[in-house]
Amino acid sequence: MGVNSNRVEDFNSHGGSTTTTTTTLKISTEIPMPKTEAMEIHNVCLPSKKTTFQKLKHRLSEIFFPDDPLYRFKDQTWCKKLVLGFQFLLPIFQWGPEYNLTLFRSDIISGVTIASLAIPQGISYAKLASLPPIVGLYSSFVPPLIYSVLGSSRHLAVGPVSIASLVMGTMLSESISPVEEPILYLKLAFTATFFAGLFQASLGLLRLGFIIDFLSKATLVGFMAGAAVIVSLQQLKGLLGIVHFTGKMQFIPVVTSVFDHKKEWSWQTIVMGFSFLLFLLTARHISMRKPKLFWVSAAAPLTSVFLSTLLVFCIKSKAHGIPIIGHLQKGLNPPSSNMLYFNGQYLALAIRTGIVTGILSLTEGIAVGRTFASLRNYQVDGNKEMLAIGLMNMAGSCTSCYITTGSFSRSAVNYNAGAQTAVSNIVLATAVLVTLLFLMPLFYYTPNVILAAIIITAVIGLIDYQAAYKLWKVDKLDFLACICSFFGVLFISVPLGLAIAVGVSVFKILLHVTRPNTVVLGNIPRTQIYQSLNRYREASRVPSFLILAIESPIYFANATYLQERILRWIREEEEWIKANHESTLKCIIIDMTPVTAIDTSGIDMVCELRKMLEKRSLQLVLVNPVGSVMEKLHHSKILESFGMNSFYLTVGEAVGDISASWKPQP
Repeated sequence: MGVNSNRVEDFNSHGGSTTTTTTTLKISTEIPMPKTEAMEIHNVCLPSKKTTFQKLKHRLSEIFFPDDPLYRFKDQTWCKKLVLGFQFLLPIFQWGPEYNLTLFRSDIISGVTIASLAIPQGISYAKLASLPPIVGLYSSFVPPLIYSVLGSSRHLAVGPVSIASLVMGTMLSESISPVEEPILYLKLAFTATFFAGLFQASLGLLRLGFIIDFLSKATLVGFMAGAAVIVSLQQLKGLLGIVHFTGKMQFIPVVTSVFDHKKEWSWQTIVMGFSFLLFLLTARHISMRKPKLFWVSAAAPLTSVFLSTLLVFCIKSKAHGIPIIGHLQKGLNPPSSNMLYFNGQYLALAIRTGIVTGILSLTEGIAVGRTFASLRNYQVDGNKEMLAIGLMNMAGSCTSCYITTGSFSRSAVNYNAGAQTAVSNIVLATAVLVTLLFLMPLFYYTPNVILAAIIITAVIGLIDYQAAYKLWKVDKLDFLACICSFFGVLFISVPLGLAIAVGVSVFKILLHVTRPNTVVLGNIPRTQIYQSLNRYREASRVPSFLILAIESPIYFANATYLQERILRWIREEEEWIKANHESTLKCIIIDMTPVTAIDTSGIDMVCELRKMLEKRSLQLVLVNPVGSVMEKLHHSKILESFGMNSFYLTVGEAVGDISASWKPQP
């Protein structure tokens, strides 16, 4: 074997601090690669030496500050840093100085447009949460004002949403009757909102937003679809005019209650309800088919409220079978800090409800904000959004508001109406303010049936069957999580359905961690590229080599499995060699490129595997371990037992160098 040897340095001799690239040129033949006279072999180097404090600092920075939020402050004067600090804490200072009349014109149009949708939806969603209708309007006044100052999204329209309203109503109603104990129920709703805000703000402040990532899209698709079905069925109470209706939120009790109370069905309510439901669905369909006519679906709910109220007022002497909203108190939000429930037997219920609704509303709000930000090519800071939504809900709980977040339907209308900044939320709040001060008597004759029709129209869009079909085509485990969430909500309960779906998602994560993928690699002819034999038909085995790739970190949870799986690959390879009369297996190469981390159990597994293969006269070679893995192998002294000829930078170099060493010396 001819060797042209350059300066060679032992990568252990410098304690891992060297960055010198060492090379050894060796003649290599009898392997499937391009015909070249020599191959350059690179040593695998250790990362530069760092102290424990430096490593911890880097790791914490990657976990909590992946976006490096303070990069704008580098190399700035103190005056500039102060300005940037205000802009960082209060995003309104970013766009405020450049605000002009043209932007205001767009914002006032979009603000008035979403107000026409937010006012009837606010009343309807409060009823969905079993709260007084006026609370829905209160929740459409204070939170938008706070978000316009603290929020980083230009298009997010803030207010009550159907899912959070449903979950809050369901969880609180299981223990407290909103009819028999309305004051206590209201106290718990405000307290749950406070804890939801506290939880959300804490996530933003501590930069722990990754916690909400456990609610995967698959989980939310199933959850929202199931919730939409339950909400729609619950609205049959209003559409049919039923007085005595079940308070349960499961499919079978709701459907049973509908048919058990057929005698209470009111034909006047049915005719009015389904007529306006058809009108609202038609308006929604028109806007979906022609986005430029977005104002049709936006104005439809307020138009329905106006027409139905006028109709009931005109026939009030003959409309005794149609329930109406009745008196709504005029005036601004009354303070409610004295109603917060911080001790007693129901405190745990309020905290639990707050955390669940907080997670759901946060997930929806951030997802909606990022969706519209991507359409306009700007970024929404997730941690700022958590802080803004959290502080918004904490302040809201002290001003008679319940849980609020960014609504997809209102945000879509806001975007299509041409909103430019968060001022559209201020315009929305102003419109609600005018309504609270002067227009409340106009809602006296508004029938409950129209609120039911508005809710059904709003939640029906949450049933995304196309997304479910895509999950089935792409990932069966994601589809399983979706289905579990859907049927869990439908037949068990809303919170338990969500918990089941999260459990399935966590199980999927554990499955990927504990049972990682391993593949056998082969060489693509006339190249030094090595890819999966199953995936690439042109890839071929390299004689006397078994080349494996581990596609995950090696942890205590999967170390035993990986050892067993590698030994099985070896056994199967030896059986294949025997059956096909191929060259004897001599070397096992493991491509460590996808192995991003390793712990002590993983190191022990690698060491034990090397000893087992050594007894069978098989050489174990590791290719391209990443810096952190190489460093841990070095500290564990495993490098000394392996030797320098057991580590290579690429599979091609490993195959070429090792096969060349098997040739007889001239």
